[in-house]
Amino acid sequence: MLIKNKYFPVVFLLAFLINLLLFSCGNDYVPKPRGYFRIDLPEKQYRLLDSIYPYTFEYPVYAQIIPDKFAPDEPYWINIDFPQFKGRLHLSYKVIDNNLADYLEDARTMVVKHIPKASAINEELIINEHDKTFGLIYEIKGIGAASPYQFFITDSTKHFLRGALYFNIVPNNDSLAPVIDFLKQDIEQMINTFKWK
Repeated sequence: MLIKNKYFPVVFLLAFLINLLLFSCGNDYVPKPRGYFRIDLPEKQYRLLDSIYPYTFEYPVYAQIIPDKFAPDEPYWINIDFPQFKGRLHLSYKVIDNNLADYLEDARTMVVKHIPKASAINEELIINEHDKTFGLIYEIKGIGAASPYQFFITDSTKHFLRGALYFNIVPNNDSLAPVIDFLKQDIEQMINTFKWK
């Protein structure tokens, strides 16, 4: 026997919605983790920097070489800009004049400044007897580290070059990890092809 009541569909719908509300609110709300924008990485291609500078190396085609306008007295200081990533690799060059120890200490001091924000600092030696390039790479781990990658290269007698990677955004190296890894490969290519003139 079917119930023929004109209010039956309304009562049934109301009962269904009340049950839905009662039984769906039993668990705690868990928000989704914050997402980050997708980062499109360009294809790796390199060109040679060979000009008035006392050094030469390969750098990516999607980067721009710009003289350091904040060091007008240092003609061989340059910045390698990565506009797509809002990143910049600062390169500062010095001539060694019985002061290599001072330059090495300055490079170490610049890395040590990141200790409060770093969770780890990994070091990797650079030894290339053929091209007389020796140095150290510092990979600085940690969410708030301002510079995740620094290095220095020297021939131990005449030349000293220090590099530091920075981003023109608030440091959050978790979200920047794909870009940092991508640019790290470019910097390693630069170091591997580095030669003194």
